[in-house]
Amino acid sequence: MLSGKTALITGSARGLGKMSAIALANMGCNIAINYMQSFTEATVLQAQIDSIGVRSIIIQGNVALAEDVKMMARKVDQTLGSIDILINNAGPFIRERKHFVDYDDEEIDFMMQGNLLGVIRMDRYVLPAMRQRGWGRIVHFGFGRSSEARGWPHRAVYAAAKVGLVSFTKSLAIEEAPHGVTVNMVCPGDIKGAYKEKSIEAAQADSDPESPVGRPGTGEDVARVVAFLCHPSSDYVTGNIIDVSGGLDPIRNQIHHIEKTKA
Repeated sequence: MLSGKTALITGSARGLGKMSAIALANMGCNIAINYMQSFTEATVLQAQIDSIGVRSIIIQGNVALAEDVKMMARKVDQTLGSIDILINNAGPFIRERKHFVDYDDEEIDFMMQGNLLGVIRMDRYVLPAMRQRGWGRIVHFGFGRSSEARGWPHRAVYAAAKVGLVSFTKSLAIEEAPHGVTVNMVCPGDIKGAYKEKSIEAAQADSDPESPVGRPGTGEDVARVVAFLCHPSSDYVTGNIIDVSGGLDPIRNQIHHIEKTKA
């Protein structure tokens, strides 16, 4: 299906990025694995992908740094060839819950650079070659219900960056459609811990009382959507913001919890 294509997946040494990398390798893609600190995990994944029978490289780089973004795109081009598929999975996330007023300037800059500006820069580097070939796939990652642009208490900066990315996704999709390039966003729900690297089959025996579906979400759930969007026949699917959440709305649950606490 994608034999000979080259895919760069940012933040792909672990978690959802890793599962997306494996899914695309199984479709015949050569894979550029990007990591920031997880070198051991990246080398293990590289061996796994090589065993599938496609080529792969590992690249250390921080999507929040403009020079790293340029370096990553250039290194892939020099070693695997021009990037046909770009999966913008990486994005910094501050786990500590705190109000916006308590963020410092460095944290705000890091979150905006990593989740919005770094993605925009990466897209800009890969688009000329995609246009020249008349084919390309770009997938951005958001969070559940990103398209609704609702408030997310204690996650204001992250939410602002991802919601900005929603508009950029839709704008870029319109601009690039005549050139054979699709641009979409995948918005995972609350996929927790080890489930980020689990298969659907492994999770079907488990229960999740918070999920309307009744089971935990997995990395395979997300990777299947990524693979579909990258399929050659998915050329009519562009400009979409796709939730992979099992129907769960964790933000609304958090807001209700805050309201109850105040009551």
